[in-house]
Amino acid sequence: MDIRKKYRLLLSGVLALCLAGLGILNFIQIRERIPDAYIQTEGEPMPDRVSPLVSEEIQEDLTEASANAFSSEGYTISYKYLGIFPMKETKVELREPVSVIPGGTPIGIYLETKGILIVGTGTVTGADGLNYEPALRIVQGGDYIRAVNGKEISEKEELIEAINNCGGEQVVLDLDRDGEMIQVRLDAVPAKEGGYKLGIWVRDNTQGIGTLTFVTESGDFGALGHGINDVDTGILLEPSEGKLYDTTIVNIHKGKEGTPGELSGMIRYRESYECGIISENTEAGIFGSVNEHLMQKVDASPLEVGYKQEVTTGEAWIRSSVSGEVKDYRAEIVEVHRNEEDVNKGIILEVTDPELLSLTGGIVQGMSGSPIIQNGKIVGAVTHVFVQDSAKGFGIFIENMLEHVEI
Repeated sequence: MDIRKKYRLLLSGVLALCLAGLGILNFIQIRERIPDAYIQTEGEPMPDRVSPLVSEEIQEDLTEASANAFSSEGYTISYKYLGIFPMKETKVELREPVSVIPGGTPIGIYLETKGILIVGTGTVTGADGLNYEPALRIVQGGDYIRAVNGKEISEKEELIEAINNCGGEQVVLDLDRDGEMIQVRLDAVPAKEGGYKLGIWVRDNTQGIGTLTFVTESGDFGALGHGINDVDTGILLEPSEGKLYDTTIVNIHKGKEGTPGELSGMIRYRESYECGIISENTEAGIFGSVNEHLMQKVDASPLEVGYKQEVTTGEAWIRSSVSGEVKDYRAEIVEVHRNEEDVNKGIILEVTDPELLSLTGGIVQGMSGSPIIQNGKIVGAVTHVFVQDSAKGFGIFIENMLEHVEI
């Protein structure tokens, strides 16, 4: 065999390997885009084919409804690459149309933690003028103090009182660390300014402004689209009690490259201005129930829910009241990530409405929870802004929020 034939065979082999590699890469990329399961509203058409290279075979999932009858509550799609190689099976659940009342109104949030959250440790200057670190490597940021010397506590003032009453004896803390209860002993230091200290930084509540996403006809609500995390530890706060309050936006700090904007509001922390109870703080937002005052304030027609398979790139709307009245502002959904592990980042959108860009520069802190509407359906909520481009941000699919309420 001459050298030219060997060279041609080598090139053919390399070409075949490259084509096989491209085929495998294409197979993997398409497979990653196919969800393991999704929800479909009855009467809605199936999503478009994932690729011309992929065939789809549908089989109804039958359930026994009576002794002699069967009904379908969904179906399974079997995907095959080039009609030959099995790729994935997707379970499709059929549901009747669901509607919720879209929000867009600002809400004041007050959340008390379940126990006292430790955010860090520090140095204590003792009565002798020396510096001590009694809590170093004993407690951790993210620990919750449930009790001191066997007595349950829930507020910082109770913790301070219990430490000052220790009389110089060791202090025993009952801690909740990642769901496990442990006990630790600390030597209280007589402080230079009087009393005793343990050298720990703590927090027992948080407050701020967000946006209501939806209310159900029964009065359950969802808001924010993301959880409330401690600003120092980043840990999702575990609430013992939380309330919503009537809020008025008084100032808007526009976002710009490298600096997120922010809504400033006046929160009326009085009983007469309470408008809801927070019962759950999750990665998908805060949830609970609203009172009649907030139900009347929302005052909008219900919108049907659009599930993630119905969300497409293209025109959408953000409902917000940054101008003082609830309005829909034009936006563009630029990417849809149906298999995204981070529930807060399933949608990437860009504000295109000139009025909203003029008011806020795009998406600002405090707009989290603003409903995303597409094709007349509520499909998600705004969650985060891009720090380097305030016109863009992330959104959560509405179905991830609806998992936490009864419809």
